[in-house]
Amino acid sequence: MRTAHRTCPICDAVCGLRLTLDDAGRVLNVKGDPDDPFSKGYICPKGASLGKLDEDPDRLQVPMIREGDEWREATWDEAFQVVARGLNGVIEAYGREAVALYLGNPTFHTMAGALYRGALAQALGTRNVYSASTIDQMPKHVACGHMLGDPLAISVPDLDRTDYLLMLGANPAVSHGSLCAAPDFRGRLQALRERGGKLVVVDPRRTRTASMADEHLFIRPGTDAYLLFGIVHTLLAENLTAIDLQVNGLAELRRLAEEFSPDAVARVCGVPAEDIVRIARELAAAPTAAVYARIGTCTQEFGTAAQWLIDVINVLTGNFDRPGGVMFAKTATLELGRTRQPFVTGRWRSRVRGLPEVLGELPVATLADEIETPGKGQVRALVAVAGNPVLSAPNGPRLDRAFRDLEFMVCVDPYLNETTRHAHVILPPPRILQMPHYDFMLLSVTVRNYARFSPPILPLEPGRLSEGEILARLTLIASGQEADADPAGLDEAMIGELLRGAVGTPGSPVEGRDPAELRASLQGGSGPELLLDLLLKLGSYDLSLAALLAQPHGVDLGALRPRLDELLCTASGRVELAPPELAAEAGRLRARLATPPAEFVLIGRRQLRSNNSWLHNVEPLMGGSNRCTLHVNPADADRLGLGERAVVRSAVGELTVPVEPTDTIMPGVVSLPHGWGHAETPQLVAAKHAGVNANALTDESVVDPLSGNAVFNGVPVTVTAC
Repeated sequence: MRTAHRTCPICDAVCGLRLTLDDAGRVLNVKGDPDDPFSKGYICPKGASLGKLDEDPDRLQVPMIREGDEWREATWDEAFQVVARGLNGVIEAYGREAVALYLGNPTFHTMAGALYRGALAQALGTRNVYSASTIDQMPKHVACGHMLGDPLAISVPDLDRTDYLLMLGANPAVSHGSLCAAPDFRGRLQALRERGGKLVVVDPRRTRTASMADEHLFIRPGTDAYLLFGIVHTLLAENLTAIDLQVNGLAELRRLAEEFSPDAVARVCGVPAEDIVRIARELAAAPTAAVYARIGTCTQEFGTAAQWLIDVINVLTGNFDRPGGVMFAKTATLELGRTRQPFVTGRWRSRVRGLPEVLGELPVATLADEIETPGKGQVRALVAVAGNPVLSAPNGPRLDRAFRDLEFMVCVDPYLNETTRHAHVILPPPRILQMPHYDFMLLSVTVRNYARFSPPILPLEPGRLSEGEILARLTLIASGQEADADPAGLDEAMIGELLRGAVGTPGSPVEGRDPAELRASLQGGSGPELLLDLLLKLGSYDLSLAALLAQPHGVDLGALRPRLDELLCTASGRVELAPPELAAEAGRLRARLATPPAEFVLIGRRQLRSNNSWLHNVEPLMGGSNRCTLHVNPADADRLGLGERAVVRSAVGELTVPVEPTDTIMPGVVSLPHGWGHAETPQLVAAKHAGVNANALTDESVVDPLSGNAVFNGVPVTVTAC
């Protein structure tokens, strides 16, 4: 037996794990790493099942090629030759805009996914780039971009020092955090209360997080922006502000908030006016306070407005970029993607619906339009990396039908699933334990500065390609090179570009040095490791790959420190409290004040033993609360005469689902978990627990207009007895 250590790659919590393996490389057990300075031994059921996930017998081991309805195994060289013929055939016949790229959520959880996704998009040369960001988090990027100038400047609650936490649309006791990396989030919330702080949760469900709070308030789904505007109104009307930053737009914000009094918004959001006023006063009076919101507030029609008002409240109460308030992590690596250029959206628009580009992407809600609608620029080929949009995107059944009509599709994915079954070629990455790991993305939203690198635990089999080699070869094909082009060529090009930029940047740690000398000093056994070594050496902590290898349990880089001055890049040099694009949302909100609510609306829900659509084939994670049922308030179930099953209908589809009455959900709201619907999958465990696809009910025609984000919460539905 031997012991190995690595970071858990499953969710956002970046927990350290300690694995025991036998001589054959089989995982005997997985425990939390007690020597990790950030997670301190914490582990959840998903992390404990990492060995079972890694050894899943249904994972693809070799490339697969589809011929008609039949699949066959192929060599890597043959598979890439088919990819080259398929992509080049579409490009030569229709142009590069006929190719689309979809990047799934796991690309944020692997080294290669994070490092090569931009290069792949650039090599394809298409504006049809889509990702899970417009399913999940794009409103946050847009709000930060307009307020701070930097769409990647996402603040996190300083959990370990705050005195008061207001949380909306988040359930970190189950999800373990999102856009906020905090191992043992539940324990940190308990510590907040034990030191005399207060936790207030606003959610249409009494979630596990809400059940441990000092106070839980039900809210009608999709109305968070109204509640937040009511808080802003109170802070300004009662002169409860303590702004300690240079800001623009305070007078305009005051004007906008006038019509959103607590009495006015209470009728819409369902939170009593007196509670709205009290929360505003408590936020202002607390020694330190933070407002944190997540996916429930992003995936609604006013998602960007909600993200804007969250940080407006943090600014007004003097808790922005302040210990105990909300702060910004500082990564050990050079912070990729920060251009310090003015933030703009809509540099191009989607062909069919005219939806604006954001951060180089179009909304995934319009991907089916682009595939189905004839004309110049019609999407005829798709490259999908680590994503299952048939289950995760709005109106997934429509995408399922659209994918059948593609002339060519290639997927990088370990499974034959609801999306990849439409591919012509599947390129499977190695097992989890065969890949190196460093969280480029997640370490930018940690609640404490931290770094940890995990080398591969198991070697690659002879002839097996690493994930980096797969993505690099795919990128080289997309750029017009031969199918057998050496992936190391792309690595060297990326390293050279970074070095040339760094030596010429004033203030860089390597300013003025010889790029060849710096390249010779890099260490690492693969392209991603070489790039990591370079990015660490260009970072702010004097670290390197060798330094992280010498500390396998991770490196504590200290508590968060104020750093807004490093990130703020608006044209005015000030925090913009009422930028025109966001201020205009007040008009849309005002117009909806008199609109009567739907009788029933649908929301999603997180599950402790599940993560999107890809953990349902692990037997130890099935059972318990990890079931695909419809949560309904008992009073609604009795009134409608619901039995064991109900029919739920929306504007785009209907589902028949098992009913689970529970008083944890407010009347007028029903909830389905996302990521289920495995009726047609060769994954044996998932097929036994198929469930239904909640996104058969979500409407792709409705999006948050500023970000293009899909709307999964507050979907009008009817519910009837089966």
